[in-house]
Parts: sequence; C-alpha cells; structure tokens
Amino acid sequence: MKPFTFATGIYASGDWESGQLVAAVVIDSLARHTELEVSPAGVNVPVDSAELFEYPFLYLTGHLAVRFSATERHNLLRFVDRGGFIFMDDHNHDINGIFHQTATEELTRLFGPLELVPNKHELYRAFFAFEDGPPATNHEMNGWGDNLVHEQLLGVLRGGRIDVLYSNKDYSSEWSMHPESKRFMEVDPSRFAVNIVVYALTR
Repeated sequence: MKPFTFATGIYASGDWESGQLVAAVVIDSLARHTELEVSPAGVNVPVDSAELFEYPFLYLTGHLAVRFSATERHNLLRFVDRGGFIFMDDHNHDINGIFHQTATEELTRLFGPLELVPNKHELYRAFFAFEDGPPATNHEMNGWGDNLVHEQLLGVLRGGRIDVLYSNKDYSSEWSMHPESKRFMEVDPSRFAVNIVVYALTR
C-alpha cells in the first residue's frame, strides 16, 4: 500500500493555491497522531488531469469564484464515483461570499443538493472525539467573515458515507501555520484534519 499523499486540487478558475500551508500542517498531524504511512510532502494535482486518480483524497479551497471546466467536472465526478474523497473548504468563512456561492453551485450541479452532516456522524469520532460536531475556528469565534459560527458542515452522503465534505468554517486559515507552531498551542487546531483524512481512508 502506498503512503498517503495529501493532494491539493489545481482548478483553472479562482485561487486554488490560497491554502498552501495546509498540506504541511495536516501531514505533520497525521505523522504525530496516527500510524498511517504518510508522504513527507503534499502534491498539487490538476483536477483536469489523469493524475487526479492516483490519489484517494483531494483538498480544494480558495477565496474567489469557482467555475469548473467541463473536463474538471467530468474528472471530479469520476473521482468520487471511483471511491475518492473531496474536502472543500471556503477560505472566506462567509456564506454570502463568492467562493461559497459558486462552490456550492458547482458541487450541487455535479452531485445533487448538499446535505447537512449530522453532528453525531461518525466523522466526528473517526479518530479524535468531537462531541459537538465540527470544531469552531478562531475566525468564527472572533466575528470575522459573516459573524456566524457554522454549527454543521455540508456534504454529499451516499448510504451514510460522506463522499464530499464541504466547510464554510475556513479551516484553511485555521491550519495555515508552520507545523512547529503547534508545539506552543494548548490544543492542536489541526486535529480535526486527522479525523477527515482517517475517515476518508477507512470508511
């Protein structure tokens, strides 16, 4: 079995590269907390390429409008149909923002209406226990963005399994740091990323 590689999706519209510190932080957390064999560096993968299908997990983020090309849509649909897992996070933490509006339109076009993921879903117990559902981010707690704490995540669920997880909580900002910075924090804010990856790989 190949080591897990954190793959960030390159898409033609918007600013796909806005969360470039996230991969290193998530990789570090997986190495610290789990026994998964993890590649030491992430990769950036064009969504419209055959390379996409070499990875089981795809991270997408941005601030700007998302308009997938026909090839990107085709590949994303095939990726999920073949068992791949997509985690898409709004780097604006704002339900009125252009990323949220266009990203959710694109996901709905591909997979149908997004559902609220129940806060008791096994995602929140896949490794660490998050009894209240998705952990809040500093940006929500400090009143940035839309001044809301988003109590639930959205997703595409098939038979109870999450195939696509969508967040407007801006974990991309929460996890954007040098991995060593976590040593000085009381609680590692990227622990929820561990749950997402472990869930994606084992369910």
